[in-house]
Amino acid sequence: MSDWALKDLPSQSERVAIVTGTGGLGFEDALALTQAGAEVIVAGRNPTRGAQAIAAIRQKSPDGRVRFELLDLASLASIAAFAERMVGDLKGVDLLINNAAVMKPPTRKTSSDGYELQFATNYLGHFALTAHLLPLLRRGREPRVVTLSSVAARSGRIDFDDLQAERAYRPMAAYSQSKLACLMFALELRRRSDANGWGITSLAAHPGISRTDLLPNGSGRRSFAGVMRTYLWFMFQPAAQGALPTLYAASSPLASGGGYYGPTRLGETRGPPGPAAIPAQARDEAIAARLWTEAERLSGAAFQ
Repeated sequence: MSDWALKDLPSQSERVAIVTGTGGLGFEDALALTQAGAEVIVAGRNPTRGAQAIAAIRQKSPDGRVRFELLDLASLASIAAFAERMVGDLKGVDLLINNAAVMKPPTRKTSSDGYELQFATNYLGHFALTAHLLPLLRRGREPRVVTLSSVAARSGRIDFDDLQAERAYRPMAAYSQSKLACLMFALELRRRSDANGWGITSLAAHPGISRTDLLPNGSGRRSFAGVMRTYLWFMFQPAAQGALPTLYAASSPLASGGGYYGPTRLGETRGPPGPAAIPAQARDEAIAARLWTEAERLSGAAFQ
């Protein structure tokens, strides 16, 4: 497994995949899956960037089946509208990659529904999206859901007393909480799928430290994090390399439900994909169940 590379991606022909996010890791996921023969829907909130992503993919895969669909994960109405379009358009979904994220806005921002932006986009939006797409996933061929976490989840804590960071907003703490929540969601989805017979394989992945625009887009290019990303780029592995754990989780017959995958070198910051260490707090099933119930309440979305 430690030498798994893009060439090992199995054929994805006759599979339908939805990938959230138009740049960075999402773009690399969509490109690889398109080249492997999947029908790919790239879902994002910026139509211009979406069109650019689709054009770039078609340049490399002229016969690829790929398209853009509008989806703002910071808007529960947009998520519901996207899912409604998919239900009307698709017979089933075989793969959902919950990838899109925002990272470390320097000041607290909120979604259109009034929730802290990182929690809303990274976790709650993907929770609601997966719930709305559950009927399509259940009709998919060996369906998988891969949810992106981060090495930042190691320092994360689910703060039910201040889940929306209203009392005290610390950018990295809020980001770490959101990514811990993503990992706990992937593990809890696996447990609930097994218990309810949904037939969905739920996995999690993280990209290590990768060269994407997530940091400068969130913190700003002139922030310390943005300057590091711009001028110390050699410390970050390429986005295509960072996407490999996700693609491994999405496609390998060796990737199992409830698994967590990431780079295998230098403390899981870079290198080929393999099993990642699950932080102790992510294994707390009572907290995971409580978080699930809270997410249903906040989003109004239910898995049924």
